[in-house]
Amino acid sequence: MGTARWVGLLLGLGLALPVAEASPSTPGAITFPYPTVENLSIDWAVSGDSNGNGVVSVRFRQTGTTIWRRGPALRRIPGGSWSEGGYSWTNRHSGSLFDLRPGTSYEIELSLNDPDGGSKVQTVTATTRPIPVAPATATTKNISSSPSTGTPGEILLLAAGSHGGFSFSSSGQPGKPIVIRGASQSGTVVNGDVLLEGVSHVYLENLTVNGRIKLNDSKSMVIRRCKVNAGDTGGIVAYAGGTSDSYIVDNTVIGKAPWENSAVGANGFDGSEGIELAGSGNVIAYNYVKGFRDCVSTMEQTSVKQVSIDIHNNDLEVCTDDAVEADFTMGNSRVVQNRIKNSFVGMSSQPGLGGPAYFIRNTMYNIIYSPFKLHRGSVGDIGYHNTVVKCGDAFACFTSDTWSRALFRNNLFIGGSGAGEYGGYSNGSGAAATLSAADSSCSFDYDGYGLSGTSFEGEIAGVSFSSFTEMLSKTTEKHAVQVSLSVFATAPAFPANPFPSRPNADLRLAAGSAAVDKGVAIPGLNDGFAGSAPDLGALEAGQAVPTYGPRASDTQQSCGNGDREGSEECDDGNLKGGDGCSATCTVDEAGVTPPPPPPGSDGGKPPPGSEAGPPPPGSEAGVPGVDGGPGRPGAEVLQGGCGCAVTPHALDPALALLLASILLALRRARRR
Repeated sequence: MGTARWVGLLLGLGLALPVAEASPSTPGAITFPYPTVENLSIDWAVSGDSNGNGVVSVRFRQTGTTIWRRGPALRRIPGGSWSEGGYSWTNRHSGSLFDLRPGTSYEIELSLNDPDGGSKVQTVTATTRPIPVAPATATTKNISSSPSTGTPGEILLLAAGSHGGFSFSSSGQPGKPIVIRGASQSGTVVNGDVLLEGVSHVYLENLTVNGRIKLNDSKSMVIRRCKVNAGDTGGIVAYAGGTSDSYIVDNTVIGKAPWENSAVGANGFDGSEGIELAGSGNVIAYNYVKGFRDCVSTMEQTSVKQVSIDIHNNDLEVCTDDAVEADFTMGNSRVVQNRIKNSFVGMSSQPGLGGPAYFIRNTMYNIIYSPFKLHRGSVGDIGYHNTVVKCGDAFACFTSDTWSRALFRNNLFIGGSGAGEYGGYSNGSGAAATLSAADSSCSFDYDGYGLSGTSFEGEIAGVSFSSFTEMLSKTTEKHAVQVSLSVFATAPAFPANPFPSRPNADLRLAAGSAAVDKGVAIPGLNDGFAGSAPDLGALEAGQAVPTYGPRASDTQQSCGNGDREGSEECDDGNLKGGDGCSATCTVDEAGVTPPPPPPGSDGGKPPPGSEAGPPPPGSEAGVPGVDGGPGRPGAEVLQGGCGCAVTPHALDPALALLLASILLALRRARRR
């Protein structure tokens, strides 16, 4: 009997070869690298768990309070390296807590559940950074010309008028920054570059700069409420050793890129970047950036570590290559709630180095090429609740390089006519999805797809389909919905021709439309949805549109707008209670149902009164990185944090030994 027939016989007896050898988890150190103002990164090192089926669920509460809230489950990040060499990452569970209070301590309970052993519950404490402001004790010094030095704890108030560019060589101290502040943004003008290199705790505020602001080799810097009219060398940049723990908010940064076919793509406008920072712990938020090759960018192929980066609530347009280029980030980059229009690419992760790289609740209108450019073997990208309206293929990643461990849920993708070549690159044929290089570790589901003027077809992870029905039956998109522009309360003009530039589109959903109540619940990310389940896309029906671009103040707050601001404890985008966030934007206990600790763990019993209830309606329990639970009846159970279905039936050790002996004997017999 041949080897294949022996294996077939054993399989027929209900046995199966193991997909990966089962081994228990050995949990290591828990760290919180580079806390930011509103988010916390969590890394839990692990060894063992060779089959990757360990799952870490999360709950948290503000220190000194009794109410626990569920957070997103951590993603399982197997140790690996980049396919092109030069970068590697460690074996761990990793993820983020979102929308926290600045300068606040949180108690965080992490529950590791590995069916093969090693389950553990551990409670740790971490603290967000405060919003950086000059202390009340700071002294103000009026100056009439560009400064070069200063004293910690000093505000240098630069008089209105025109001033020359300058290099500043002094550093502030923690709690005693040096603040360089213009008397008024429009009236205090610096003609030339502002060089803040090799310094720390220096704040630049309320100026117009006709040049660039350069932050090389710096730390804990603030650029706030400045207008930057950039030249050909960038707007706000940090090269060399980059910058870390810096806060770039409420700025207007204007470049020279035109919006025309000859300017788009990698070979188009050969100009500068709007905001480009190498480094970790940086916050780039509430900026208006227009007219650059890449509007907001991390650093490509840098030796500088790039983790725990927040890019949120920016208003970006005329980005002739990438609106947001989060390339070469190494874990917990968070691109959240940005508004993008008139851009060649929406989001770039080329590549992500292990992940997680989060892309959440971004709107993209009149994108030409790809909403997500996951090229060069990207690993670990996550797309939740994004809205895309573009010409050509709706959701496309035009690369032959395999990309892996991606997870997409609750997005809206609308494409169609207008397919062709732009800037030397084709944007497809108007397909629903072109994701041919995604491998089997990627998972796509609960997304909405629509086409304007083209037939419904496409390819996901090597599986082709020629109708919406075939998409449902043949790909991982088992819960996808078919949509059109009618899902929006005010249908936007379809951008079949991306030129000339288009105004902002209203991408709020119509009540009762095909995208309403069709998503999956993701604890800690879409709590407070209004109906039976979350809506698809960036904007929950009936909730306020977030703030995009500069605010009057970075401590302003408006409860119910979806942004956690000022003294708000939470803001879930509505003014109703009973959903974990009250009508006054304080945490309430109603609707908070934290998960139980893993079975067999010690010390993991929840505090009295905080026992878990069932998963929220519409939740997809069992999706690692989404819920981490056991799965609802009839639902596919996804294991290991990779987004792939794993249903191994491991052999009993004695039977495994018998099978190995039979196979070895057969091989020896064939050699005779």
